[in-house]
Amino acid sequence: MSRRVVVALLGPVTWTPPGIEPARWRTALAEDVVDLLATLNEVETAVAVAAPDRWLADAVVWPGTPVYEVPEPTPNAVFAALAAAGYDQVAVVAADAPDVPGLTLGKLLRPLTTRPVAVAPVEGGGTGLLGVAARLPVPAWLPALDLDTTAPAEVRRAAPSPGDVAVTAGWRRMRGPADLAALDPAVEGWEATRALLSGRPV
Repeated sequence: MSRRVVVALLGPVTWTPPGIEPARWRTALAEDVVDLLATLNEVETAVAVAAPDRWLADAVVWPGTPVYEVPEPTPNAVFAALAAAGYDQVAVVAADAPDVPGLTLGKLLRPLTTRPVAVAPVEGGGTGLLGVAARLPVPAWLPALDLDTTAPAEVRRAAPSPGDVAVTAGWRRMRGPADLAALDPAVEGWEATRALLSGRPV
């Protein structure tokens, strides 16, 4: 049976709501994504972070959650680290999507039974990916990926055939006022982000 893992990549956050300290905002977002990963079934979970941001991982991980320090906060660096750890399939997700449904993350891994790579786009404005999944070892044609700037079409163009890359359901990331306005208070989850936005201690 394949060893599968979903990894929250605690990369830089490009936008912070006015009046909120950036480190607290980043911590709240990461905490909500890590909490969501803990609810996923039939997969292992982990966190990846560049060494200067190890403090953030230590602040949000659950006891026993593996933390991988990577040379740079990119999916490619995470794939390399997890291949060395013996995994067969890895999904890397951005840590600034606090209300993403677990089902959306699960759909990233599903296509890997027949395709080597899957990507989930960012919904709403802007470029980038919510996440990317790959069978390990990753194919040689996989380009350098940046969750903030890489578009699904770029990954498909790099593949020998566009069909080698599955495009799965997307979700928004918190990268501007419009994304913040789309948070639904009636939806469960995103507790740390919700608490911070309401002015309560996180």
